[in-house]
Amino acid sequence: MKTLAEFKKFLSRGNVIDLAVAVIIGAAFGQIINSLVKDIVMPPIGLLLGKVDFSSLYINLSGHAYGSLAAAQRAGAPTINYGTFLNTVINFLIIALIIFFAVKIVDKASHKKTASPTTKTCPYCLSLIPLRATKCPHCTADLPAQDMVHQ
Repeated sequence: MKTLAEFKKFLSRGNVIDLAVAVIIGAAFGQIINSLVKDIVMPPIGLLLGKVDFSSLYINLSGHAYGSLAAAQRAGAPTINYGTFLNTVINFLIIALIIFFAVKIVDKASHKKTASPTTKTCPYCLSLIPLRATKCPHCTADLPAQDMVHQ
C-alpha cells in the first residue's frame, strides 16, 4: 500500500508530466523531421547525385541477381541495406542541425538585455523613488549615496 501511495505521489509531480509532454511532442516533431528529410531534402540530393534513391542501395549477399532491394527482400535474400543507413544518418544530421538552430533561437530570445533600473528603494521608508533622487518625496529623508538601494 505504501508503495502505491509513493507511486501516486511520483506521478503527480510536475516533472513526470512535463517529461511525458516532452516525449509526445518529441515523437510528433520526429515525424515532421522524417517527412522533411524523406519528402523534401532527399529528392533534390538524389537528383544532384544522378537520380539515386538512397533507400534502394544495398549489397546482395546471396550470390543471386535481383532487380531491386524489394525483390531481394521478397526472395528472403540476405542484404546489407546501406542506403537505408545513409538515409538514417542524413536524417539524424538534419534533426541535429534543426535542434541546434532551435536552441540558438530560444537562447537568443531568453537572453534579452534587461533595461537599466529607473527607480530605487528609499532605505528609510522603502518607497520607490526616482534613481537620481537625493531626497525621498515620501518620508523627506536625505539620501546619501552609500545608502541607496537599487531595485
